[in-house]
Amino acid sequence: MSDAPNIAQKAPFPVEVTEGKTYFWCACGRSGKQPFCDGSHKGTGFEPVKYTAEADKKVFFCGCKHSSKQPLCDGTHSKI
Repeated sequence: MSDAPNIAQKAPFPVEVTEGKTYFWCACGRSGKQPFCDGSHKGTGFEPVKYTAEADKKVFFCGCKHSSKQPLCDGTHSKI
């Protein structure tokens, strides 16, 4: 078990979200359905982060898994 998540990619994932819909962001970096959870975190100590869209819009989900604003990108990927 690792203390740090896998880096899925060093860029955010732009996603068109739907108002009121709930999304589960992959926090471990192992999911094959990035940026969303597919259950690959089992046994890692990581849990997906729930995100409910406030409006129909494009959001940028963190791809490096190190954002301080999880599940959204805060630019941390540019420093790792």
